[in-house]
Amino acid sequence: MSETGSNQARDPAGAIEIRDINKGFPQADAPDIVVLDHISLTFNPGAFISLIGPSGCGKSTLLRLIAGLIAADSGSLTLDGAEIRGPGHERGLVFQDPTLFPWKTIYENIAFGLRARGVYKREKDRIPEFFRLVGLEGFEKSYPHHLSGGMAQRAALARALVNNPKVLLLDEPLGALDAFTRMNMQDELLKIWERRGMTTVMVTHDVDEAIYMADLIVVMSARPAKIERIMPVGIGRPRQRNDPDFLRLRSGILQILHYAGSREDLQYYL
Repeated sequence: MSETGSNQARDPAGAIEIRDINKGFPQADAPDIVVLDHISLTFNPGAFISLIGPSGCGKSTLLRLIAGLIAADSGSLTLDGAEIRGPGHERGLVFQDPTLFPWKTIYENIAFGLRARGVYKREKDRIPEFFRLVGLEGFEKSYPHHLSGGMAQRAALARALVNNPKVLLLDEPLGALDAFTRMNMQDELLKIWERRGMTTVMVTHDVDEAIYMADLIVVMSARPAKIERIMPVGIGRPRQRNDPDFLRLRSGILQILHYAGSREDLQYYL
């Protein structure tokens, strides 16, 4: 089993154990598509981990397994020793598309998780904290179509965080943003992670983003995915993208990805 992440546990944070996971998807009149092949990982409490690999290799499938949105064919996934059997408020999930409810105000979008859990009356006084956390004070009564892409993604983050998850799961959350907004949001995400302390697992296609944000990078092979390499970042924060260690790590990951996928896949990262 491969162990990933920091040993600095910050509350709330959760330990994730992924043991010998296999996952495939059926096809009509054809063999199943095997996506994940005997994946074993440990994500330590409070760590920031990036999953990277060739397009379609199963990174998002692994994230959805941790979220409990789908079930593995075999193997086990646990959070703090308890088996993951389905979705739970202790695991927050943010997608590339903010997926806000367009007919609800930003306040109601962020409050949705508390209402779904039946704790809104008891915990509603905490909601302003999350508007401050993501820098959306003053937009409580706005609707999603009033917000820019970056602001909408901040609202989606607040919606995931309002339940105080032990684990934050990010499925290419910045992929649809322009370059300038994306870099700003990377810094904002890191501030939130440092402040809240939850274990964070992020899927990204961007090698620079993975190095800039993560404690440790899990490089996955082409489908059916295996763990190609686990690479500690080992660069202090805040990080400089032109730092020689940053550039060396970038070169090493790109070389691994070249062997993990095809030349055509590699072009996606450059």
